[in-house]
Amino acid sequence: MQLSRARAAVGAAYLTQGLVFISLTTRLPAIARKWDLGEVGLSLVLLLVLVMAGVGSVVAEQLAKRRDSAALLRAGLLVIAATVPVLALAPAYAVFLAGIGGYGLGLGMVDATTNMQGTALEHRYDRPLLPSFYGTWTLGGVIGSAITLATAHWPWWTVVFLALIPLGVAFAPFLRRDHGVVDLGPVAIPWRPIIMVGIGMLLFYMVDTAAATWGPTYLDSTLSSPHSLVALASFPYLVASGLVRLVGDGLVARFGPRPVLAIGAVVSAASLAIVVTAATWQVAVVGFALLGAGASVIAPLSFSAAARIAGGSDVDPATRHARVDTVIGRFNQFNYLGALLGAVLTGLVGAGNLRIGFAVPMVLILGMLPLARYFDPEPVPVEV
Repeated sequence: MQLSRARAAVGAAYLTQGLVFISLTTRLPAIARKWDLGEVGLSLVLLLVLVMAGVGSVVAEQLAKRRDSAALLRAGLLVIAATVPVLALAPAYAVFLAGIGGYGLGLGMVDATTNMQGTALEHRYDRPLLPSFYGTWTLGGVIGSAITLATAHWPWWTVVFLALIPLGVAFAPFLRRDHGVVDLGPVAIPWRPIIMVGIGMLLFYMVDTAAATWGPTYLDSTLSSPHSLVALASFPYLVASGLVRLVGDGLVARFGPRPVLAIGAVVSAASLAIVVTAATWQVAVVGFALLGAGASVIAPLSFSAAARIAGGSDVDPATRHARVDTVIGRFNQFNYLGALLGAVLTGLVGAGNLRIGFAVPMVLILGMLPLARYFDPEPVPVEV
């Protein structure tokens, strides 16, 4: 019963993270209009979020050596709850940037600690769970995107109500460590295979963040969609992604990660080709939807593989848990490097034409084809 309650709590944290994040990213065109920002200005705002998220992830990594990831997850959710009202009610651009930076810090802490919690539960259950956890993240994103669509004409300050969700979830019964502080000492962690898996996650976040951050702007500025419908760049993407993720546990258990990832990479590249060549915003929406289905399980399988490689099979459960928490906090940095390339680079390269910006991840996602072998339960032998 306690384990199932922890699983539900962690699922709620993933859902909350997706809801708040997508609610904010689908409002980027509104943010640009409110503060009179161009594509370069938005890129710099996104860069601030990513840098601070990286700091938050590092903070979680360092504290995880001595603190329970459940407590760190609560802290991250409370940081988000405190900073969303700041960016929503900011009377000046400098105050808005302070709120955005604070949100990024909380984002990084929650990103790292939800994955610490998810991999720990996956180990306890001894079966794939992260794809469906990411499915709940996507469900949150669908809800957030729907909220944006429904409140497109509401005043910007109403975003403040989003803070109530992480505030409530912060007090859920997350998974606690069943041991005290573990002195890991000098541990030989096989970073090379972990880095190869991390490159796969980097490629995913290039695609995912490009779609989430620039998709609405692409529909708005390049394809002249109605302002009230720009969230359709994210909504079908998230629905398709969520559906595949929710059945992803079974797909991976039956077929293994390699074929699932390889097929997904090909679908992702073809989908982005549709987006890049779309003549109308309706066609681009179809491309974004297919992209969500193709790329959906890369991130959860990346964390599962990293946790499996880092934990090993020859250590006691307490040491394994502490080692995996520490590695996941550092591994999470691939998230932000990919987001940096996907969001900021897409905006800068596509400053004159976002079609060119989306062509970059279209080509790079095919790198998953040679990387897929590193996700197998028995990874390719490599030197530590």
